[in-house]
Amino acid sequence: MEALMGKPFVTREGYEQLHKELDFLWEVKRPEITQKVSWAASLGDRSENADYHYNKRLLGQIDRRIRYLRHCLNDLQVIEYNKQQEGRVFFGAYVEIEAEDDGKLLQIRIVGSDEIFGRSNCVSVDAPMAKALLGKAVDDCGEVITPKGKRTWFVNKISYTKPDWFEEQKIVENSLAVEDDDVQVEVEQMSEDEQKKIEQEYLKTLVHD
Repeated sequence: MEALMGKPFVTREGYEQLHKELDFLWEVKRPEITQKVSWAASLGDRSENADYHYNKRLLGQIDRRIRYLRHCLNDLQVIEYNKQQEGRVFFGAYVEIEAEDDGKLLQIRIVGSDEIFGRSNCVSVDAPMAKALLGKAVDDCGEVITPKGKRTWFVNKISYTKPDWFEEQKIVENSLAVEDDDVQVEVEQMSEDEQKKIEQEYLKTLVHD
């Protein structure tokens, strides 16, 4: 979704979370891993030095994420709540919806595409579900085309402050897999298991309160 001047939208909370991640990576995690790389390199022969190769690759992943976040934060447009949104589903809304066919309930929040990672019930404003709900009021319905056909969802509740009925559902998300063609990181070939191990180690540092 495009905002004024072509800038993508982000909620205030999402912007602050991305900034917090950048600060953590730059001020805490990167110096920590850099120190480990230097220590491992000082041990001598690097060809069979597992600690050196592991942390060097992890450092490359961190640097990619830092560069992406810096670019991202400069490009985003923070969208604040406007009282004219009240009563209808717009960007930043918390929404409870109910499926017409089986009565399934979902509680979601409509946010920017850069802030959905790690939260399974935050939906990008570009997603079909969000597009189907935008502008709807309570008791209105939106239709979403799925691989199994069309599905209808009714709007039960709308809020622009975090309601008691909404609880963020954290998931392990690969935030390392960010496309950044401007960043060239020299890394050696590694197995899929090695890659997963590195990513899991990195992601553990991001899932903290």
